[in-house]
Amino acid sequence: MQFRTRAIHVGQEADPSNGAVVPPIHLASTFVLPTANGDDAQYDYARTGSPTRHAFEAVMASLDGGARGLAFASGMAATHCVTMLLKPGDHLVTGTDIYGGSWRLFNNVLAERGISITAVDTTDLAAVENAIRAETRMLWIEPTGNPLLSVTDVAGCAALAQKAGALLVADNTLATPVLCRPLELGADIVMHSATKYIGGHSDLLGGLLVARDQEVGEQLHWMQNATGAVMGPLESFLCCRGVKTLELRVHAQSATAIRLAAWLHKQPTVKRVYYPGLDGDPGHTVARKQYHGGFGAMVSFEIDSDVQGAQRFVESTRLFQLA
Repeated sequence: MQFRTRAIHVGQEADPSNGAVVPPIHLASTFVLPTANGDDAQYDYARTGSPTRHAFEAVMASLDGGARGLAFASGMAATHCVTMLLKPGDHLVTGTDIYGGSWRLFNNVLAERGISITAVDTTDLAAVENAIRAETRMLWIEPTGNPLLSVTDVAGCAALAQKAGALLVADNTLATPVLCRPLELGADIVMHSATKYIGGHSDLLGGLLVARDQEVGEQLHWMQNATGAVMGPLESFLCCRGVKTLELRVHAQSATAIRLAAWLHKQPTVKRVYYPGLDGDPGHTVARKQYHGGFGAMVSFEIDSDVQGAQRFVESTRLFQLA
């Protein structure tokens, strides 16, 4: 099935008891066990799993091309779960152009657990290779970096991680599986903040992990169940709804973004535009290789002004709001 067909139908099977074509919002926290030992139970406690959450996890595992999907209460909860695979003494290599919340977690929480961090320009594969040490257990990248939209070669990083015996984790929030599927390029785990494009309507918090390998997926599920930061049933339902239009929205937003980036590039008051869809962007060649159907909906740019001028600019826009 094509991407858009799977987005609509996977995990959305008709209810066998009444024929409903949309899965209901299962609010139950506990489920009756069919036998005393519970061996045949599909569900027992909502922290471990619930029907609405599993519907969302199933469709995202399909769209990302992975073996197991796991939905979390937020993107940072998903990120934290991945890092719980690391032990004191382990080493993590990450990028310099990454989400600030991830950097805060890495540089503070992980450091307090005795995990060392090295941040490099992940668009430079030689720099990534030089940063890897014997104790490196994880390489964390963003195929499209936040906020400067640098483009990291996922396949190149996957080869380096595999050689080092480390896990490659890709935060694919900005590209979404519509444009880029890191698991198909060799990544072991993909992470999304479902709050952004997957939910799509600014009305939920959520995070998602998809593991390429079933064994890694089981390790992550064990950690998720132990720590408990799972996505609720309402958010799961909203994500199932949002993902149905994900491809249409991302393609339309990407088409708008490249026109806006090209227009900004011509403005005398704009010093620099960061957008991988522009021919002159440093990441354009890699982006053309690993993205399909667009280059993303985010555009970053610098104006020819000081900090106060930049503040006046963001406070004066009408459609774009500082939120």
